[in-house]
Amino acid sequence: MRSRYTAYALGREDYLLATWHPRTRPAALGLAAQHPAPTWLGLTVKRNTTRDADHATVEFIARYRVGGASAQRQHEVSRFVREDGRWYYLDGVVD
Repeated sequence: MRSRYTAYALGREDYLLATWHPRTRPAALGLAAQHPAPTWLGLTVKRNTTRDADHATVEFIARYRVGGASAQRQHEVSRFVREDGRWYYLDGVVD
């Protein structure tokens, strides 16, 4: 989760897509087209749960600001799956 947050903060769409499960991965995210780009302010992992050796969930809050607007937060519970020893983001529910 932290590596994906860092990739968002650095605009690393390539990493985000590479760590997104092919079954649910979009063709592109369009991070470079976001103007103004969000400024990421911090990540708080609230909870992580391992269902079994290959399935886990992570609840997090990511804070960001766009332009001069007030800070916003994204509260999400994300699902991850491990295949061939690598963890992939599967999907998430945003609160």
